[in-house]
Amino acid sequence: MSEKAWSPYLAGALAGLVLCFSVFIAGKYFGASTTFVRAAGLLENTVVAERVAEMPYFVKTKVKVDWQMMFVVGIAAGALLSALISGTFKIVLVPPMWKKRFGSSFINRASVAFVGGIVAMFGARLAGG
Repeated sequence: MSEKAWSPYLAGALAGLVLCFSVFIAGKYFGASTTFVRAAGLLENTVVAERVAEMPYFVKTKVKVDWQMMFVVGIAAGALLSALISGTFKIVLVPPMWKKRFGSSFINRASVAFVGGIVAMFGARLAGG
């Protein structure tokens, strides 16, 4: 556990096994994009509950905390725990790779990150995730 990084092949194989067990035991594929939509619905529900109740997506799929949201929380908690145990946890405002690629301008980095997030979420939702 004190090793700095796992082999990506081992991590991928273990993730594949977890997916197989998830499908075999619960009949569910794991994913995260639906969780982000539901989390946004939960947050908005605290402010304007009547508006969320009328949204077509949330009429069809209720705003709830389910196994998928706990899965995403578990990913974050596991990543934090892993980084703390291995001694690699540190807070970095701008990763060196980003600074090298996009410069020191906050606007450039934020714009690229925002557009990339939109593309990733659109692709995930388009794929049914």
